[in-house]
Amino acid sequence: MEFIQQFDLHSRWRQQRAQDLARIGQWLGGHDLLDDGARARLAHLQSQFASDRVMVAFVAEFSRGKSELINAIFFAGYGRRIMPASAGRTTMCPTELGYEAGLPPCLRLLPIETRMQAQSLLEWRSAPEQWQRIDLDVNQPEQLAQAIEQVAQTLRVPVEQARALGFWHEDNPQDNPLPGPDGLVEVPRWRHALINMAHPLLKQGLVIVDTPGLNAIGTEPELTVGMLPQAHAVVFILAADAGVSKSDLAIWREHLAPSAERGESRLVVLNKIDVLWDELSSPQAVEAQIERQRLHSAEVLGLQGQQVFAVSAHKGLLAKVRQDAQLLQQSRLPELERALADDVLGQRRRLLQSALQQAVQQLRTEVERQLQVRSHEFEEQVQELQTLRGKNATVIRQMRARIELEQAEFDQSALRIQAVRSVHLKTLRLLFAQLGSNQIKAEVAEFAQALKKPGVKLGVKTIYKDTFARLRNGLSQSQHWANEVQEMLAGMFRSLNAEYGFTLQAPQRLDLSRFVRAIDGIENAHLQYLGLTNLLRLTQAGFCERLAKAVLSSLRKLYEEASGEAEIWSKTAASQLDGQLRERRRNFARRLEAVHRIQEAAGSLDERINELLARQAEVEAEQARWLQLCAEVAQPDAEGALVVPDTAASVAPLARVEPALSPATS
Repeated sequence: MEFIQQFDLHSRWRQQRAQDLARIGQWLGGHDLLDDGARARLAHLQSQFASDRVMVAFVAEFSRGKSELINAIFFAGYGRRIMPASAGRTTMCPTELGYEAGLPPCLRLLPIETRMQAQSLLEWRSAPEQWQRIDLDVNQPEQLAQAIEQVAQTLRVPVEQARALGFWHEDNPQDNPLPGPDGLVEVPRWRHALINMAHPLLKQGLVIVDTPGLNAIGTEPELTVGMLPQAHAVVFILAADAGVSKSDLAIWREHLAPSAERGESRLVVLNKIDVLWDELSSPQAVEAQIERQRLHSAEVLGLQGQQVFAVSAHKGLLAKVRQDAQLLQQSRLPELERALADDVLGQRRRLLQSALQQAVQQLRTEVERQLQVRSHEFEEQVQELQTLRGKNATVIRQMRARIELEQAEFDQSALRIQAVRSVHLKTLRLLFAQLGSNQIKAEVAEFAQALKKPGVKLGVKTIYKDTFARLRNGLSQSQHWANEVQEMLAGMFRSLNAEYGFTLQAPQRLDLSRFVRAIDGIENAHLQYLGLTNLLRLTQAGFCERLAKAVLSSLRKLYEEASGEAEIWSKTAASQLDGQLRERRRNFARRLEAVHRIQEAAGSLDERINELLARQAEVEAEQARWLQLCAEVAQPDAEGALVVPDTAASVAPLARVEPALSPATS
């Protein structure tokens, strides 16, 4: 099955799960069980399922067939090349293909001169007037391809300007562009390109990143530090006839291998195996040569053999356009597509399914406890009213007085609960302050200041490591405060359970360890820019400022996620207490109402008991329905699993992406 088919299944699976979560929210709301904690958790999960994006980045040196591979995997349905894939240098700037619903189909290009200014790419995204925009006609593949060819444009500039832009380095003369007879050198015309298309895959959340060669990656910290580590898969392309060249190995070691937390997220493609198809050699000899090159490339890069795929993107694209199943099989493209689907989509599905099951299990326990409390209170009210059978008005008045006394005592306990809560909130404020943006700026300030100093940045690596050590200590302090809140809540809940018969349960411990690991990843991803090989580059004020902003941007995003997780955790604990307090107050009101109605009309005792018994039966039915609903939503993902048909079926018309789109979707 082609990647596009598998991605479509993945998108439908996400939509179904988002609908399941909406169904849970509606059911809880209809039964007055949707507290703030449950609402926040469901909203977070719904947003995650509805807007989950899958980013696949393609990285290679020039002339490795990277853009051709993108065409073959994603855009063969257009019947022609969409990304420029002619001989020589093609994609000259990082190109991001995605979909924004509020924006018409267009190509946006950020001029290369913006590198002379301090703003980060994230900041430039918020300044649309600074981008050159070209509207795209998605129903005209030829016009679409011609417009996208803009990403291959270059400029010829003096060496001084190339140096200022980051494309000329005295310490690495072998990577510098060759000056022409006029003394000018060639540099990319654009710094970054954004392509917005209502392509079916892009509309469903796929983001494709096409990167240029070594120089552009090395001089744009936000690309290496921001986008590549965020990618769910990085496909690194080599040439089959050359194997791993020196420049290929430099890209791998400096930009890909250090940030690969999981080996499965890095796939290597040995492209252009068709150049090894030799009519003078036997098929067995050709196959042996390809296999030797594949295994040798894996060994050089330090990978397992199954992580390197030998393909012919050109023949794969041609086979899909012609619907030639035999040629497609020879191109070996389906093997790579299956790996992308299994590694990328399979991993995303497992993560999302795990988050869903964990959240539903927590909700199931909390809601089941609330329903049990309701059922138990109805049962107690029935028993209480049954003791009034045959009793006189004096006994009924005494019961009313006893209920009012219990209610008054319960209301007095609210003062003690509020006092504990104030301490709880004070600790929470410390926790959220530690995870706030102001704290991050303060921690990174020394490093940013060190980068601003003129000249050679001696000692900046030590300051950098000290900065991240403080960040880790800050997260450890946040974990300590979260544990304090946990212990405080557990003690308060035990006391309330013992004194007032509540069924409160302390929330699960907030675990920030994954954010500590993420900080380690960010630190390692930036460390390469502070080594001896970058001493000259670190003397450039613009580069240093972009590096500092890239670090801050990565950290800010991480801490926002940690703060959001802490907020949901806090709301869950508070909502549980609020919910049971609310139920207890309602119970007092119902008991007083029942006694009042009995006082007003003696014949209403049996009627009220029957009402309570009926309501208790309804709650028991709600419990059964709730357990069934949880089982339906959180069951292991069997029906949604991807089914892989025969390889020959992958060239059937169903696999083609039709470019024609209605005006509404365009």
